[in-house]
Amino acid sequence: MLNYDAFRASPTQTDPFPYSVTPGLLPPQALAEAIRDYPRIDMGGLFLPEMASYGPAFANLLKELEGPEVRRIIGQKLNIDLTDRPTMVTLRCNCQAKDGRIHADSKFKVATLLLYLNDDWADNEGGKLRVLRSGTDLEDYAAEVAPQGGLAVCFRVQPNSWHGHKPFIGPRRYVMLNYCTDVEARDREVARHRWSNRVKKFKRLFGIGHIQQKAA
Repeated sequence: MLNYDAFRASPTQTDPFPYSVTPGLLPPQALAEAIRDYPRIDMGGLFLPEMASYGPAFANLLKELEGPEVRRIIGQKLNIDLTDRPTMVTLRCNCQAKDGRIHADSKFKVATLLLYLNDDWADNEGGKLRVLRSGTDLEDYAAEVAPQGGLAVCFRVQPNSWHGHKPFIGPRRYVMLNYCTDVEARDREVARHRWSNRVKKFKRLFGIGHIQQKAA
């Protein structure tokens, strides 16, 4: 499903930290199929794939993202050895007002890939990912990337890998693939997400946490 030629060809930037933006990593037809089969979760936050229902095209995409070629390319682009690094995948369907705050990603992560599965984002000022030069100023950015469908951003996780976006409320779909420091750290984080996902779904039974769906 992925356009590996586009992935290999996209340049790696080093200011202010190693990152790469690949438009069209997921070509139009594959994108349409992935969006069609993406989980319909009407809550905010990150979810493990195991906690959601989705169709076969999205299942194939998840399998490919965790495959050896994606690992190889990301390692080469970011100049980092990802051999045997365990992976963790999480999904987001909706963005809340509190999302997008400046952060540098958790220390258990070695590298991050974000693959966006949205429609046209041209008219939305908020929700555009900013590659930041500091952890305090959202306006001091080296790049701003609209989360267009099929576009991917990968970056090396390090103390200064600051990023965030202006507030946006509504559908903002992406798959996040993380390469983790070790199995123990990955498993602890998976367990934390699993518990959080169960709590959210329990609250949803009582109408808590529901986000009204609208066009992406």
